[in-house]
Amino acid sequence: MGIYVHLPFCPYVCPYCDFAKWRFDEAASRRYLVALEAEIAAAPAFAAATAYFGGGTPNAYPPADVARLARLVRERFSLPAGAEFTVEANPDRGLCAGFAAYRAAGITRISFGVQSFDPADLHKLGRRHDAADVGAAVDAARTAGFDNISIDLMFGVPGQTVASWRRTLEAALATKPQHVSTYGLTIEAGTPYEKWFAREPAAFAGEDQAADMYAAAIDVLEGAGFEHYEISNFALPGFRSRHNANYWENGDYLGFGVGAASYRGGVRRTATRDLTAYALAAAAGGPVPADEERLEGRARVGEAAMLALRTDRGVDVRAFAERYGIDFLEMFAPVIAEMRSLGLLDADGGRVVLTRRGRFLANEVCAAFIEPALGRSA
Repeated sequence: MGIYVHLPFCPYVCPYCDFAKWRFDEAASRRYLVALEAEIAAAPAFAAATAYFGGGTPNAYPPADVARLARLVRERFSLPAGAEFTVEANPDRGLCAGFAAYRAAGITRISFGVQSFDPADLHKLGRRHDAADVGAAVDAARTAGFDNISIDLMFGVPGQTVASWRRTLEAALATKPQHVSTYGLTIEAGTPYEKWFAREPAAFAGEDQAADMYAAAIDVLEGAGFEHYEISNFALPGFRSRHNANYWENGDYLGFGVGAASYRGGVRRTATRDLTAYALAAAAGGPVPADEERLEGRARVGEAAMLALRTDRGVDVRAFAERYGIDFLEMFAPVIAEMRSLGLLDADGGRVVLTRRGRFLANEVCAAFIEPALGRSA
């Protein structure tokens, strides 16, 4: 079981982001913390293996608040000493003074939302840090005792080139992180970027350029000794994200906070993104309004396959049979055959995995296991 806690307030809102987030407000953030702590305290107690504070911008909160919340989570869910406990952080100047408090509260991993080291990229993304801030933030985390640091980067930023993206990758490596995530920019509905894209689509990277950038990320990071263990994630040996691995293994997890998702026993539950409705319900100790979906039969198996295929380990056919009671190779024989003929899948040694070419079409390949008819368009 993994625990996710959503801290939705940011010092500013980036124009590409569609997460459940709001500009930081002292009174609203204080009411939210009261509600969040009440929701966590009211949850059934059980033993968890990992925890993750996401946002929003968790380090926009006072360090003492984050530390207190971390202690509550550790105690409520019997998180073992030394268990992977991640907090997302912006590397902005003035937001990175609390890492010692985090470490004392049992947090073990920091994930920095860097996105780019290029000034032009950062300006277009609405970010307020620069390369020097990132270096200072990483140094501050290390001084506080953190030896597991991740950096998030984004490619496909308007105006970005393969050459400038390579420079960002090299700059990230110069900070000596243990983990790097690389995400292609997506145009999300309702964001300023959606309006920009509608007005000027040529400003954004096309599929071929985005593929070249993804290939550059693989080459640069693998060349530096990182394992490409999931479509968007690279880690030095021993530093794969255990919390995220639980998602890809279709494991159970429990989410707390506005918009947070949970998954238990085949039921996916997503809390309301209405901040007021969430705070009122959680603070009162009642159930938080949420949408629920039960995944059964082929839908559940297909989603498990999709998640597993995102990783370098792919689908373990024997383990799949033990967990779901089905013969994976038989159930998905037509899809597997088609994807193998296209050079997108390998199916040998009891595993089904994406090829290097398949990684570039991962969304289409994985979707074909949820809706097999989609395979014909990959």
